Amino acid sequence: MREVLYLEQIEQAEALLKPQRVEVLRQLAEPRTCTEVATRLEQTPQRVYYHVKQLVAAGLVERVSERRVRGITEGIYQAAARSYWLSPRLVGRIGLRRARDELSLGYLLDLMEEVQADIAGLDRAAPELPSVGVSGEIRVPAAQRQQFLHDLQTALQGLFTRYGGAEGDAFKLAVACYPKGNDRE
Repeated sequence: MREVLYLEQIEQAEALLKPQRVEVLRQLAEPRTCTEVATRLEQTPQRVYYHVKQLVAAGLVERVSERRVRGITEGIYQAAARSYWLSPRLVGRIGLRRARDELSLGYLLDLMEEVQADIAGLDRAAPELPSVGVSGEIRVPAAQRQQFLHDLQTALQGLFTRYGGAEGDAFKLAVACYPKGNDRE
């Protein structure tokens, strides 16, 4: 099972974005038969099989093995990934791309689209992909946002200079600052 499956085809999104199929997919986090999933969801095996068949055709679920039960071959299925990302390209850009400054939400959204596409394009078959993640919370008064951006760029430039040589693994660095919101912990 992969960590992430990046969905770039409208047919995959259509197959996934049905509430019953999402529930079936959750049940297939572990290998199970349609009968086992049906029992857990209190549905008929035929109804679950219909949804599993659609998910398999879209590449979201895989048949991992089979077993014989009373002379009938029963498939055992598992979700193809732990997480499914929908590409922003499924909808496409609405309207023209406007020039955005580094303090705008539009700039941040464009950056996140780029990061999502870059991560989705990584070779997830590799046993361990080197990566670095940092997260934290800061408070910047509105009047100091431009100065904060300048200080952040200066600090990062020092890191770019120090680690910009030709040796080691190449990384792309994206830093995002966005409003925390009241409902987030």
